[in-house]
Amino acid sequence: MKKRRTKQVTPERLQQFGFAYAPPLIISAAVNNKVFDTLQDGARTVEQVKKQTGGSARGLRSIMDALVGMELLKKDRQSRYSLTPESQAFLISEQPGTLAGFFGSILPVMISRWLRITDIVRNGRPAVAVNQETEGTEFFSQLVETIIPMSYGGAQKLADHLKIEKARNEMRAIDLAAGSGIWGIALAQKSPRLRVTAVDWAGMIPTTKRITQKFGVRDRFDFVEGDLLGANFGNGYDVATLGHILHSEGEERSRQLLKKAFRALRSGGTIAIAEWLVHDNRTKPLPSLMFSVQMLVNTEKGDTFSFNQIKNWLEDAGFERVRKLQAPGPSPLILATKP
Repeated sequence: MKKRRTKQVTPERLQQFGFAYAPPLIISAAVNNKVFDTLQDGARTVEQVKKQTGGSARGLRSIMDALVGMELLKKDRQSRYSLTPESQAFLISEQPGTLAGFFGSILPVMISRWLRITDIVRNGRPAVAVNQETEGTEFFSQLVETIIPMSYGGAQKLADHLKIEKARNEMRAIDLAAGSGIWGIALAQKSPRLRVTAVDWAGMIPTTKRITQKFGVRDRFDFVEGDLLGANFGNGYDVATLGHILHSEGEERSRQLLKKAFRALRSGGTIAIAEWLVHDNRTKPLPSLMFSVQMLVNTEKGDTFSFNQIKNWLEDAGFERVRKLQAPGPSPLILATKP
């Protein structure tokens, strides 16, 4: 009988995990030292980047070579560095849809909270409860614009799916915990007949107003200030959006919110939910499982949920035809209809 060979266990994968913190922090350093912005007009040597940014030659060479390895920069035979299509699209600070703000300012704050994770796991309390208005307004005011790229494609897909562009009658949408307002913005861009009500904390509404103005749809937005469960935002809406909200609310508040959203919709109205979905047995996908830890670090009761969990909550609230819509984003959108 032949002996069955067992696969040798090596430490390589764990060693890779051990340096997993490096890529985002390198990108952060490059953003904050204006590396990508400096290269947007063409290839530069380290000395030329140093002259324009004021950084050290040693520091710039180190991170720029690493960015070449990460395929976020290219390097030619004359040791000149240039942008890749990916960094050109998403890491120049003034580019529409840029992630530069996220990597430059939000990411270091988030990482500093994760450094307390050992104690957070031990006592079950977040580093900072960003789901609370007092603590969360400043954080979300900085965050929401930087994560527009995560939601904009999904919001546009939703608008197309609902055929808003072809609507002949006036339509009303409610954007719950609107933040940047990007879900309502994408809907409003499709039809001048659609009006949006954006609901969020009083401290967030100025940010929502500024971004809706930037996208040219401010005149078709109404604004309601307050906590989602306490605010009076009326009824008769055709569409309700919850763009990446339930994970910070936790199960109890999420279930209450879905019931309130049900009451706010007209018969035949649609609710659309964007989330980081996990499988029923919570074994994958890894990004959503890690995002659950992000909720542990930053909220009191937040978590990630499966499609079937949210489906049950929607049906309990009275919704029917709970389904998935494939769309850009970390997970499919969840749609349901009020009978």
